[in-house]
Amino acid sequence: MSSTPTTEVPAALANASRAVVHRTRGRTHGPVTRLMSPGDLGQSLKPFIFLDLVNFNAQHGQTRFGMHPHSGIATLTFMAQGDVRYADSTGQAGVLPAGGVEWMQAGGGVWHTGEPVGDQPGQGFQLWVALPAALESAPAFSRYLAPSDVPQVGPARVLLGRYGTARSAVEAPSEMTYLSVTLAQGERWRYTPPAGHTVAWVAVASGRLRAGEPIATGELVSFAPSETAIDFIADADTRFVLGSAVPHPHPLVMGTYSVHTSAAALARGEAEIRRIGPSLRAAGLLG
Repeated sequence: MSSTPTTEVPAALANASRAVVHRTRGRTHGPVTRLMSPGDLGQSLKPFIFLDLVNFNAQHGQTRFGMHPHSGIATLTFMAQGDVRYADSTGQAGVLPAGGVEWMQAGGGVWHTGEPVGDQPGQGFQLWVALPAALESAPAFSRYLAPSDVPQVGPARVLLGRYGTARSAVEAPSEMTYLSVTLAQGERWRYTPPAGHTVAWVAVASGRLRAGEPIATGELVSFAPSETAIDFIADADTRFVLGSAVPHPHPLVMGTYSVHTSAAALARGEAEIRRIGPSLRAAGLLG
């Protein structure tokens, strides 16, 4: 079964929706609300293991993430509002405009940083996904997509994976789909996951949404494991992200900034992070 874009949901189906099994507002610190991490909801939603809702306000001085390392994961940053300046230890640097995608596949080890550009408020999400064993120690690389390179089908922009006839230019490390969806007040939309995608969740950046039960701004909800379609109704102009995937079959072996499938792979990743650090410090990129 492939995912099919549909913007009209029959009224009879409006109350027949896949069950919500968990909801959270996460923990907020400064400009970041951590909705999911590998030590909590990430255990049941893997390969999706971490999600931050970011609300930058430069006027309040909440603007910068310092250079920090990762291994064993990939990160996807999507800012619906506000541009972000980025740099990483692979040598990439530049500005990601609002609506673009930053994909950082940390693999065996990488350092990166980011900060908003200008003084306008910014809002977006940073997602971590667990890499399969074949990729968790591979060389790091990054890819950056301009807004015009992010395909759209109906109300959904395809940030990662496939939806309907569209496929992201970023190759997903395993079977997963990640969408940014915008619905007008009163609009209905159905998401039919690809075959095997029994993991599914949504997080609302703004507005009010219903998927059998209400989902408010700032909430993340996960759905019962199933391949059943999910029906949404927007009770206000609403923007949210949605993830679905085949479950990640490996345990999550965690370091401070790293997540791997085994203790041995974690040790290799942390050793590579330590190796890269001195050159960044010599270049004045670390304190």
